[in-house]
Amino acid sequence: TVEMLNKLEKENMVFSLKIVNVDVGDTVFWKATDKGHNVEFIMKGGVPAGVEKFKSKVGKDTEYIFSIPGIYAYWCTPHKTMGMIGFVIVGKDLSNLDSIKSIKYLGKSKKIAPKLITQLQQ
Repeated sequence: TVEMLNKLEKENMVFSLKIVNVDVGDTVFWKATDKGHNVEFIMKGGVPAGVEKFKSKVGKDTEYIFSIPGIYAYWCTPHKTMGMIGFVIVGKDLSNLDSIKSIKYLGKSKKIAPKLITQLQQ
């Protein structure tokens, strides 16, 4: 379970877990703990080939069953420029890492994404 939060420690507009590792077939549940957030996969380079668009409604809990291995990059649509991004690694598969690095991150996400991408590789 990943919570969508307005504040966590010293950060604003964040997912409680920025990187989640799961196996193929696992489900990630995003809890709308604070209102005004959603989950949207970054479709331009942010998901493995064959993954369809996924965007939840703002303020609603959502879940996704991960059936294709690889790295999934996502953000909260209203707060992507405030750095509200996260990654799911499915099946320990980092084969689409180069495309994850080439995503055009916006605003504060430009500073946060490189640090998280470094953590993905560890």
